[in-house]
Amino acid sequence: EVQLVESGGGMVHPGDSLQLSCTASGLAITSGNIRWARKGPGKGPEYVSSGNTGGRFTTSRDSAKNTLYLSMTDLRPEDTALYYCTSDTLGISGRGTQVTVSS
Repeated sequence: EVQLVESGGGMVHPGDSLQLSCTASGLAITSGNIRWARKGPGKGPEYVSSGNTGGRFTTSRDSAKNTLYLSMTDLRPEDTALYYCTSDTLGISGRGTQVTVSS
């Protein structure tokens, strides 16, 4: 079964850091342009990258663990969202992991 499973979310304070993981099964994490996306409350889904987070978020990949990571620093309340990994090419998404940033 092809599956993407995210983990690592939680409730943090503004300015904190967090690392999310997306582990693939049934396919290679390097296939299908798997990327991180998020959907915040009252917002549409958006892809997450260093470019649209002012360099605060970076993506890395460990092929040996078949895992994609999202390292997030200087978290802000507006980063509160359900974070998930997804591939438009393959038409699959994980269920996501919730990140809540609140003081």
